[in-house]
Amino acid sequence: MYKNTLLFTILIASKCIFCQEMLSPEKAISIALQNNYAIKISNTQIKLAESNNTKGNAGMLPTITGNVQRNYNINNTELKFFDDKLPIINRKGVQNNTGNAGASLTWTVFNGKGMYIARNQLGKLQQLAENNAKSIIVNTVAQVLSTYYDIVRGEKRVKNLKKGLEISNDRLKLSKDRYDVGQGSRVDFLSSQVDYNQDKSDLIAAEQAVNNTKMALNNLLVQLPTNSFATIDSIDIDQFLDVESIKSASLSSNPTLNQAKLNNNLADLDIKAQKAAQMPVFDFFSGYNYNLNNIGAGAPQATKQSQFLAFNYGLRASINIFDGYNLKRRIENAKLVSEINQIQEKDVINQMNLMVERSFQNYKNALELIKLETENYKIAYLNTEIAFERYRVGNSTAYELREVQRNAVAAETRLIEAEFTAKINEIELNRISGKYIN
Repeated sequence: MYKNTLLFTILIASKCIFCQEMLSPEKAISIALQNNYAIKISNTQIKLAESNNTKGNAGMLPTITGNVQRNYNINNTELKFFDDKLPIINRKGVQNNTGNAGASLTWTVFNGKGMYIARNQLGKLQQLAENNAKSIIVNTVAQVLSTYYDIVRGEKRVKNLKKGLEISNDRLKLSKDRYDVGQGSRVDFLSSQVDYNQDKSDLIAAEQAVNNTKMALNNLLVQLPTNSFATIDSIDIDQFLDVESIKSASLSSNPTLNQAKLNNNLADLDIKAQKAAQMPVFDFFSGYNYNLNNIGAGAPQATKQSQFLAFNYGLRASINIFDGYNLKRRIENAKLVSEINQIQEKDVINQMNLMVERSFQNYKNALELIKLETENYKIAYLNTEIAFERYRVGNSTAYELREVQRNAVAAETRLIEAEFTAKINEIELNRISGKYIN
């Protein structure tokens, strides 16, 4: 009897699922990569790092400055000469003006290779931004997949509880019919009602958990929390992961480790940059200057207007002789930072190896549990059919049927959990190895 009811329930549920848009794991990842705010921010940071990574920002190109200036003034002038025969000249409101224009060039031709070190640093900072984007992508993909398969697990759990609820419902109807005709006890009927209510409560809680997880996935995809979608109904597991291959891939592709390596490189470059400051700096400079003077009043022999056009060039050398030992302090500090980064890189490798070993062991154990719980699940539901038939004909008690029913639900729950555990650890191993970068 309960089989027919279950089949009807599954058909109704399937019809509702077809009304919803099917969201595959691949499509969920694609939406997240397009919409996720953290990924958008990281992509913008890459553009910023690219913009900064130029020869000019590294100090490898000359700087050219142009200027134009014009000055006006009004004076009251009185001129007296040593020759008393010459008359005194008085002028009021005399307008004078001067103007100048020019262009100057400065080019650092040598600073202890500091400009090349700076360009190298800018390149590493760009790589750091790109690696940060990869790290966010890898973590986002892993989070999307984990949440997605958490929904699949929840949906499978709901179906499992519905099957148990149908058994409880058929048992309730049967016990009620027996009680109504006087062949069953009131205790049996009430116990059936309590068990049915308990199963109904568990189902409602499981459905709510699925809804909450769907809202969490919608949030990762930057969609409305109420956006409705259907998921696949199975948890496919890659059963051929190799721990050595994962370790090898993680050493070259893991974003966290690559970040530690880049920070180590930047620390080494900082040491070189500080040491370069000990070297002399040679600047080439050159310029054109134009000056114009217009004089409003003066002696007859005085200059009324003058113009100058000049070209200058030269080479300037400078060196830091003593700065209160600050340069020496900066070099020592840079070495300490480099030492810290080297330790951090080793720590990342150590932690990464631990995560790989732990996740791989969990993954292998889960695969073994799947085999075991699949067999238990088949036996448990076969027992359920037998127990319900025995209960229907009066050869079994309600307590015995309830225990068999609980064992069946628990067996399928353990199978679902084993599949989910294997999938979560597969996702984690792929995340650590950097597989999701591509």
